[in-house]
Amino acid sequence: MKRRKPIHNLPYLRDHRKSLRKNLTPAEAFLWNELKTKKFHGLKFRRQHSIKNYIVDFYCARYNLIIELDGDYHDEPNQLEKDELRDKDLRNMGFTVLRYENQYVFSELEHVLEDIKKYCEIV
Repeated sequence: MKRRKPIHNLPYLRDHRKSLRKNLTPAEAFLWNELKTKKFHGLKFRRQHSIKNYIVDFYCARYNLIIELDGDYHDEPNQLEKDELRDKDLRNMGFTVLRYENQYVFSELEHVLEDIKKYCEIV
Protein backbone atom coordinates (compact mmCIF):
# COMPACT_ATOMS: atom_id res chain seq x y z
CA MET A 1 0.00 0.00 0.00
CA LYS A 2 1.38 3.39 -1.01
CA ARG A 3 1.59 5.85 1.88
CA ARG A 4 0.33 9.38 1.27
CA LYS A 5 2.51 12.38 2.01
CA PRO A 6 1.22 14.35 4.98
CA ILE A 7 -0.33 17.69 4.06
CA HIS A 8 -1.49 19.04 7.43
CA ASN A 9 0.62 21.19 9.76
CA LEU A 10 3.95 20.56 8.09
CA PRO A 11 6.84 21.09 10.54
CA TYR A 12 8.59 23.81 8.55
CA LEU A 13 5.51 26.08 8.96
CA ARG A 14 5.20 25.55 12.73
CA ASP A 15 6.84 28.82 13.82
CA HIS A 16 4.90 30.83 11.26
CA ARG A 17 1.59 29.27 12.38
CA LYS A 18 2.40 30.05 16.02
CA SER A 19 3.25 33.63 15.15
CA LEU A 20 -0.02 34.08 13.25
CA ARG A 21 -2.00 32.61 16.16
CA LYS A 22 -0.38 35.06 18.56
CA ASN A 23 -1.14 37.97 16.23
CA LEU A 24 -4.69 37.40 15.02
CA THR A 25 -6.31 40.23 13.12
CA PRO A 26 -9.22 41.86 14.96
CA ALA A 27 -11.70 40.09 12.64
CA GLU A 28 -10.02 36.72 13.21
CA ALA A 29 -10.10 37.24 16.99
CA PHE A 30 -13.77 38.25 16.80
CA LEU A 31 -14.77 35.13 14.86
CA TRP A 32 -12.44 32.88 16.87
CA ASN A 33 -14.31 33.92 20.01
CA GLU A 34 -17.39 32.22 18.50
CA LEU A 35 -15.63 29.11 17.18
CA LYS A 36 -13.07 28.22 19.86
CA THR A 37 -13.35 25.36 22.34
CA LYS A 38 -16.16 23.69 20.40
CA LYS A 39 -18.48 26.58 21.33
CA PHE A 40 -20.11 26.52 17.90
CA HIS A 41 -22.41 23.47 17.89
CA GLY A 42 -19.66 21.26 19.29
CA LEU A 43 -17.51 21.58 16.16
CA LYS A 44 -13.75 21.64 16.55
CA PHE A 45 -12.13 24.46 14.62
CA ARG A 46 -8.42 25.12 14.40
CA ARG A 47 -6.99 28.55 13.71
CA GLN A 48 -3.99 29.22 11.51
CA HIS A 49 -3.85 25.60 10.37
CA SER A 50 -1.59 24.64 7.48
CA ILE A 51 -2.55 22.50 4.53
CA LYS A 52 0.37 21.88 2.18
CA ASN A 53 2.07 25.27 1.85
CA TYR A 54 -1.06 27.23 2.75
CA ILE A 55 -1.93 28.55 6.19
CA VAL A 56 -5.70 28.91 6.46
CA ASP A 57 -7.45 31.14 8.98
CA PHE A 58 -9.85 28.50 10.34
CA TYR A 59 -10.26 24.80 9.60
CA CYS A 60 -12.87 22.21 10.62
CA ALA A 61 -11.58 18.72 9.78
CA ARG A 62 -14.97 17.06 10.27
CA TYR A 63 -16.35 18.90 7.24
CA ASN A 64 -13.11 19.67 5.35
CA LEU A 65 -14.18 23.29 5.79
CA ILE A 66 -11.85 26.26 5.53
CA ILE A 67 -12.91 29.77 6.54
CA GLU A 68 -10.87 32.69 5.25
CA LEU A 69 -11.21 36.30 6.38
CA ASP A 70 -10.04 38.94 3.95
CA GLY A 71 -8.69 42.41 4.66
CA ASP A 72 -8.41 45.26 2.17
CA TYR A 73 -5.27 43.91 0.51
CA HIS A 74 -7.32 40.99 -0.83
CA ASP A 75 -9.02 43.50 -3.15
CA GLU A 76 -5.77 44.08 -5.04
CA PRO A 77 -5.84 42.40 -8.49
CA ASN A 78 -2.64 40.45 -7.83
CA GLN A 79 -3.93 39.17 -4.48
CA LEU A 80 -7.35 38.32 -5.93
CA GLU A 81 -5.63 36.12 -8.49
CA LYS A 82 -3.49 34.42 -5.82
CA ASP A 83 -6.57 33.80 -3.66
CA GLU A 84 -8.44 32.32 -6.60
CA LEU A 85 -5.59 29.92 -7.42
CA ARG A 86 -5.20 29.00 -3.75
CA ASP A 87 -8.92 28.30 -3.36
CA LYS A 88 -8.95 26.22 -6.54
CA ASP A 89 -6.00 24.15 -5.30
CA LEU A 90 -7.69 23.61 -1.93
CA ARG A 91 -10.99 22.67 -3.61
CA ASN A 92 -9.14 20.17 -5.81
CA MET A 93 -7.86 18.54 -2.60
CA GLY A 94 -11.45 18.15 -1.38
CA PHE A 95 -11.82 21.22 0.85
CA THR A 96 -14.56 23.83 0.81
CA VAL A 97 -13.48 27.44 1.25
CA LEU A 98 -15.83 30.07 2.66
CA ARG A 99 -14.47 33.63 2.33
CA TYR A 100 -15.68 36.71 4.18
CA GLU A 101 -14.45 40.29 4.24
CA ASN A 102 -13.31 41.44 7.67
CA GLN A 103 -15.97 44.19 7.81
CA TYR A 104 -18.69 41.66 7.02
CA VAL A 105 -17.61 39.55 10.00
CA PHE A 106 -17.99 42.56 12.29
CA SER A 107 -21.26 43.84 10.86
CA GLU A 108 -22.96 40.54 10.01
CA LEU A 109 -21.54 37.95 12.41
CA GLU A 110 -24.90 36.18 12.70
CA HIS A 111 -25.01 35.72 8.90
CA VAL A 112 -21.47 34.34 8.87
CA LEU A 113 -22.34 31.86 11.61
CA GLU A 114 -25.57 30.96 9.81
CA ASP A 115 -23.60 30.25 6.60
CA ILE A 116 -21.25 27.95 8.50
CA LYS A 117 -24.19 26.26 10.18
CA LYS A 118 -25.92 25.69 6.82
CA TYR A 119 -22.76 24.29 5.26
CA CYS A 120 -22.37 21.84 8.14
CA GLU A 121 -26.10 20.98 7.91
CA ILE A 122 -26.71 21.83 11.54
CA VAL A 123 -30.40 22.15 12.37
